[in-house]
Amino acid sequence: MAPELQILKEKIALLPTDEAIAVLTAYLENHPDDTDALTMRGMKQFGAGRRAAAINDYHAALAIDPECNARLALQAANEILDYYNKDLYNP
Repeated sequence: MAPELQILKEKIALLPTDEAIAVLTAYLENHPDDTDALTMRGMKQFGAGRRAAAINDYHAALAIDPECNARLALQAANEILDYYNKDLYNP
């Protein structure tokens, strides 16, 4: 992880979700190929309930580098979205 991104990561940890997403978006305008920043923004989006935007960020990062951390984040997101409680469907 680049030193600039490490500083950014520490900064967004203290910000409200929407502000953190805005900061990451501004960073990505200058660094569009930064898969770590795309993954971080995706995680913030997912936490804010914007599932489609998060998955789009993960896919964008994977298009740049198929072996990046977004692969794990996408897998986790899909597992969360695919989960259902079988007991709720059996009256």
